[in-house]
Amino acid sequence: MRPMLATVADSPPAGDAWVHEVKWDGMRVLVDVHDGAVVVTSRTERDVTAAFPELDGLADTYDDLLLDGEVVAVEDGRPSFHALADRMHVSGRARAQRVARARPVTLMVFDLLRLFGEDLTGQPWSARRRLLEQLALEERSWQVPDVHDDGALLLRVTAEQGLEGVVSKRRSSPYLPGRRSADWRKVAHRRTYSVVVGGWRPEDGSGASSAGRLGAVLVGLPDGVGGWRFAGRVGAGLAGAAGAALLRRLRPLERASSPFAEEVPRIDARGTTWVQPRVVLEVATLELTAGHRLRQPSVLGVRTDLTPEELAEVEEGG
Repeated sequence: MRPMLATVADSPPAGDAWVHEVKWDGMRVLVDVHDGAVVVTSRTERDVTAAFPELDGLADTYDDLLLDGEVVAVEDGRPSFHALADRMHVSGRARAQRVARARPVTLMVFDLLRLFGEDLTGQPWSARRRLLEQLALEERSWQVPDVHDDGALLLRVTAEQGLEGVVSKRRSSPYLPGRRSADWRKVAHRRTYSVVVGGWRPEDGSGASSAGRLGAVLVGLPDGVGGWRFAGRVGAGLAGAAGAALLRRLRPLERASSPFAEEVPRIDARGTTWVQPRVVLEVATLELTAGHRLRQPSVLGVRTDLTPEELAEVEEGG
């Protein structure tokens, strides 16, 4: 199963028909608890159980649950996708346990899709939420965050606290697996984008060693007709181990020509090794200009929970 998705809105809807939650800056997951085992899957249905050993303890809560939520890591007192990036890609169990001690995560649970063998997706959000609260899932590694009646107030508060934004949900809405619905609406404060990598350039420098280090990537956004529109060159956020790890992902994807629909400016294309558009990054930027260029972008991390095919329906905010 894939999670239900929200549409982008300019502001939270008003009225009693809606409820509002904090939009967390993390990794969306479904957590299946059954017969003493826990399986965690990403929104692309990839098994990421090994990456988050903190969630093993959910096996001791109830015999049968399917939870929807967001795994978050805290940096400087607030959830940060950048802080989570190192956790997302760990596949070895022993290493995951070591990393978890240094940088623990918390599962923010916001929906209950199955309980004791009963499929709850056809029930309204209000009924699912009532059951979820009755489960009292409150531990160090998982919690059920509060919901709020005043979306405008929550939007102001989340902006003051440096949080990601607000998700508003219609109280009567069923859960639509894998669907993007106007019954869920998201408003993000931060300008972040999920982009695809179409090429890379080596680190600037005269020494031979610099040619083997990643200096920048050329990224794109969907052009609306099945291709990729060049969105700019990103170098910030690629220093050290992060850049080396990304380069290892890109080298097997090399190709002879640019994957972008339009010609890339010569100043950006110079020295570029083109790659198949298969790697998705999360980037932060001051803005997306009228010419569809990212202004002063910085890489936050690789999005292994998103495929390039999904980007056509993923708007700003990820």
